[in-house]
Amino acid sequence: MNHSLDLQHYMVRTDLALEAKELAESGGHPIPGVTSEMTEEEGVRITRLVVENEQGSQAIGKLPGRYVTLEAPGLRGLDTGLQDQVATIFAREFEALLQRLGVRTDAKVLIVGLGNWNVTPDSLGPLVVENVMITRHFFELMPDDVAPGYRSVSAISPGVMGTTGIESSEIVQGIVGRSEPDLIIAIDALASKSMERVNTTIQIADTGIHPGSGIGNKRRGLTEEILGVPVIAIGIPTVVYASTIVNNTIEMMQRHFESHTDQTGQILGLLPSMQDQERLMLVKEVLEPLGNDMLVTPKEVDQFIEDIANIIASGLNAALHDAVDPTNVAAYTH
Repeated sequence: MNHSLDLQHYMVRTDLALEAKELAESGGHPIPGVTSEMTEEEGVRITRLVVENEQGSQAIGKLPGRYVTLEAPGLRGLDTGLQDQVATIFAREFEALLQRLGVRTDAKVLIVGLGNWNVTPDSLGPLVVENVMITRHFFELMPDDVAPGYRSVSAISPGVMGTTGIESSEIVQGIVGRSEPDLIIAIDALASKSMERVNTTIQIADTGIHPGSGIGNKRRGLTEEILGVPVIAIGIPTVVYASTIVNNTIEMMQRHFESHTDQTGQILGLLPSMQDQERLMLVKEVLEPLGNDMLVTPKEVDQFIEDIANIIASGLNAALHDAVDPTNVAAYTH
């Protein structure tokens, strides 16, 4: 009889490289092959993380490459000034990544908005596509009339396999073959291990993207290896797994009791002495009778998703077109 257990099922689920690094560092030891730097700027925390080699990739479970994470908890307050600030910082960081990758100012760009526009937490990609500045048709039909400072940008929302019957990557491959872009920007919803980061965090990565990663639906990805074109991924965590929330709640209860009484062991029993993975395994087993692990999103997700989509679209407009004023990016969405 095979008594081996696949522990991958019992790992904390997150699509953010920053959180994966935090989990790997929980023992207090630095991770070989992974470097990061963090700065703060007007209510926005910027973390630039580099997975340098396969050793680092194995340690945190993320592909080698660059990951830039913007965290702005104040976005929950619907602060329009902060939204503009985040869009401006996003545009700057994205443009810096373009320069690092050697993307020319006249490079043709295809923006792919992944997700299901009928499901609010998964509608980020299609919403961004609705608001980005599309110019490819002008370059195709009237190239002499295009003002300086703009580049050829096209966009597509391929939908999801459940409604089209076609893998998103297959649709994108067909478009790439005909339109021949120099760069693909793929946008998708992600999953976080923290409710605080839901709808307040932006991840940019030069490693490509896997459609459905936010809901644990791992399928054929959008990567340079598959498409033959460099792919930059933009992800926003919009959901958290119920098991992760329960596990985090137990941790917070433990810290609360420890700060108020010395009877924590008697109150919580064996829970404080359990390793994080063991506790998560217990939570998943308790939730198993309910069926699949539920996905949770804030009740204000409608407003949040619209705001964060506008931030991404505004930042992309400024980063991709030199003619767009990076200090007034909100004026270039519609």
